[in-house]
Amino acid sequence: MKPYLPSTILLLLVVYLGVQALTGQRGLLSGHERDAMMGRREAQLAGILEQRRDLEVRVRYLRTDSLSRDLLEERARAVLGFSDPRDYVIRVSAPSVGASSAPRA
Repeated sequence: MKPYLPSTILLLLVVYLGVQALTGQRGLLSGHERDAMMGRREAQLAGILEQRRDLEVRVRYLRTDSLSRDLLEERARAVLGFSDPRDYVIRVSAPSVGASSAPRA
């Protein structure tokens, strides 16, 4: 049995690596899972980039050189919790993820 021990270990190692090459996390047969995950990540990235663009626009309107009075009033009311007596106030628990609001100019 001694002369066959290194050959047996090498054969088991080759079989293990072959199985992993086919069915492992990065194997040949798991390509569709990676593609699906990539699609989900790209959609998530697009949503985050859209939120970032919206926030950049809102920040630009809050800077002193291009201050938007409407946006400043909206933020002040939101932070302080005040509203105009003529406003209709609808309270929601949390903003939805996909909703974006364009700033008023």
